[in-house]
Amino acid sequence: MIKRLAAEFLGTFWLVLGGCGSAVLAANFGGDGNPLGIGLLGVSLAFGLAVLTGAYAFGRISGGHFNPAVSFGLWAGGRFAAKDLLLYIVAQVVGAVFAGWILFLIASDVTGFAIDPIAPGAFASNGYGALSPGGYGAAAAFLTEVVLTAMFVVVIMGATHKLAPAAFAPIAIGLALTLIHLVSIPVTNTSVNPARSTGVALFAGSGALGQLWLFWLAPILGGVIGGITYKWLGSETADPSPKAATV
Repeated sequence: MIKRLAAEFLGTFWLVLGGCGSAVLAANFGGDGNPLGIGLLGVSLAFGLAVLTGAYAFGRISGGHFNPAVSFGLWAGGRFAAKDLLLYIVAQVVGAVFAGWILFLIASDVTGFAIDPIAPGAFASNGYGALSPGGYGAAAAFLTEVVLTAMFVVVIMGATHKLAPAAFAPIAIGLALTLIHLVSIPVTNTSVNPARSTGVALFAGSGALGQLWLFWLAPILGGVIGGITYKWLGSETADPSPKAATV
């Protein structure tokens, strides 16, 4: 268990450092219109690459959750033991907060660095209403996080099914997270991961902290829905093969 928790800590650390780090340090590098900035597409790819590489590095040790919503989803889908949920979530949150702290130390080393707690997406934080990058309200943010987290868990469970090619699972999962970011960065700055949201909200100020509840409740609800859905959808019947036609 110690090694499994260490893997979850490191995997979540890598996900937050890579994904949120790209948003804080590289998304708008050089100012608006500078071609060196990676923008929304680059940040989306960074999150996908972080989970892809993390899954290859640590998946065989801990299962590569790196996300409380995924842990809840796998539990709901019958793939993860309830007794391990709390330990995994603690490891994930600590890893995310450590990544947020490291990112803050790096970002604050530049003269003039400041975090505006009422700015949308401040320090890669998530938000709705005035803190949404596109000005989307709480209802749209909640729905977005529930639906996309549910589909993320469905993809994870499908890609890691015993009949799926195991070596390709991290690729499918990484691409799914990239797609999720491409869709939802304008809405919530994309969470689908309560640990990721917490890791940067602690440094982003009171605005992000005040809205953090949504980015715990909605992803976990979505994860549970996704787990239950795939448990039903992927369940095997007594004879799963199609019946041969008879003459």
